[in-house]
Amino acid sequence: MTSSSFQRTIALPAPVCEQAAQHLEQAAQRAIDGAAIPLKAFRAAADNDFILPVPVVEQAAACLLVLATETAQTVRPSALRATISVALRLRDAVQLDHQPALSSRFW
Repeated sequence: MTSSSFQRTIALPAPVCEQAAQHLEQAAQRAIDGAAIPLKAFRAAADNDFILPVPVVEQAAACLLVLATETAQTVRPSALRATISVALRLRDAVQLDHQPALSSRFW
């Protein structure tokens, strides 16, 4: 008997994946810990209909927030807002995934 590990995934819009990959590239260039794995996944996302594992999306959001923190004093405000916006969209997607499917008000 074989068992397959079930890993939760999230489907993200193509523009979000493309923007995340661009920002993750910057994070990897700045040697931010943990940026390499989500960068690779986001680069390959187009081959998988932009479906990514939840932990990878969480890691990407965290890396982008670190990138925003580290570059806050050196980049244009618009670039900073763009990085934070993508990070928050990823974080929001993860939070939506963690919400229960049914309302608990009937319990």
